[in-house]
Amino acid sequence: MTVPDDLEVVEPAREPRRWVLPAIVMVLSAGVFAVVRPHLIDDTFITLSYARNLAFSGHWGLIELGTSNTATSPLNVLLLAAITFVVRDAVLAAGILYVLCQAGIALALRRVGERAGLPSWFSPLAVVLLAVNPLLISSIGLEVQLGAAGLAWLLVAATERRPVLFGVITGLLTLVRVDLVLVATVVLLLRKRFWVDIWKSAAAALAVAVPWFAFSWIALGSAVADTLIIKTLQRSWGPWNFKNGPVLYEGAFLWATRLSFLPAVLGAAAFTGLLIMLVRRVRTPALMPFVALVPASIVHYLAYSRLHVPPYHWYYGPSIVAATIFLAAAVAAVAGDAPVFVRRAGGIPAVLVAGVLVVLSVGNYAAAGLPRQYAPITSNHASSAQYAQIGTELGRLVGTSTVRSAGEIGVLAYSCGCSIVDLFADRGAIGPAIAARKSQTGLLGRKLIDLNFHFFDYGVPQVRPEYALTEIRPDAPAPPDVIAQWPITSPWSGPQTLYLTRAD
Repeated sequence: MTVPDDLEVVEPAREPRRWVLPAIVMVLSAGVFAVVRPHLIDDTFITLSYARNLAFSGHWGLIELGTSNTATSPLNVLLLAAITFVVRDAVLAAGILYVLCQAGIALALRRVGERAGLPSWFSPLAVVLLAVNPLLISSIGLEVQLGAAGLAWLLVAATERRPVLFGVITGLLTLVRVDLVLVATVVLLLRKRFWVDIWKSAAAALAVAVPWFAFSWIALGSAVADTLIIKTLQRSWGPWNFKNGPVLYEGAFLWATRLSFLPAVLGAAAFTGLLIMLVRRVRTPALMPFVALVPASIVHYLAYSRLHVPPYHWYYGPSIVAATIFLAAAVAAVAGDAPVFVRRAGGIPAVLVAGVLVVLSVGNYAAAGLPRQYAPITSNHASSAQYAQIGTELGRLVGTSTVRSAGEIGVLAYSCGCSIVDLFADRGAIGPAIAARKSQTGLLGRKLIDLNFHFFDYGVPQVRPEYALTEIRPDAPAPPDVIAQWPITSPWSGPQTLYLTRAD
């Protein structure tokens, strides 16, 4: 299945006030960020800590204590740091980047939609479906939205047959998340005569991506972020891994989970309908620019399932984004300039399905009360507000001393002004983790790990913290010699107590 080159291309309309769509999207996106700001998840603040340290100190690390390389998305950190340097606030920088990404998605999809002959409301529909998705809302501040913007512009480059631009965007997507190169590869391979000028795309992608990975490999000690070792060591949460993770989230957040994955399911169903049309040799030019999105979504999901990593909810973001954009295109094609689809499916039902999906998603978000304390889907053990308050008090208690994390480090590290350490912050602890991961993999895996960490300094000593944080459930005894304690709770883990003690 490939995208033919002989499609009848509809030239973009020469409309006045082309700025209206991005302007409206930016205003509404700023409102969305203002609403979700109180429940940005803990991992978002890991990224924001990297960005703030880079912006203010020129330092690549989660904390000031030493260099670390656990920022999964170097491009997200670099962009956030650049904006933070100007606005002097990393959280505000995250909001600005989110707004810009949303506008970028709208502009790119409008451009592709116009060439495909889709109605003008296709792009706004896609942006709205992405904006109200509970899982994507719960991932704001991470790299998911930046990856979505990159994917939208990748479609522009593919549709317009611009090999250099395609390569540049592929390189940037690789810097957003290494795994997004799989998505770009599927989009490339499902183009007719994909090999034409492929060398231009490859050269451009390498020119964009290689400098960072070379710098990271030599200066930071690993080409790919250390999180690859950390997450693959974790493998699962008990019986739950990436493959069956949606079932776990459905048990904790029933409707939020269903509304998160439903667009992907509907997109897959629409793709099945497209395949039937193609088998029957029915021309469907309006959907051809988007034909690779569902296969790319599936490939990404299968690749993560093969990695055997825990089901962190934002890992599902790329698959959901790709399938949701296809769903929006299918709905627009049904109701717009695709007579065959109109006769067979009916435009009104398709639009109603999309509208109901949006209404239910907004209703589900608002049902918990506004402003929300917790993201619609979260695996954190406390709210960001709880962690921020604890972090402020913790900083006063420990001063410049180091503290061992109880498992979640993002908001505490961002707000305490002290050194909180765990595998994400302590480079000295990565050496043993590398050895542990090598013991679990085969010969090829060990060779790749050795190559990735060729310049890693195994002589960096592990931090010996003076204090330790411990989470204990109400039915368990408190640790001895408690210095301070704070009650915490979340819909994921329930009530617990966070204790500060001297480290042993």
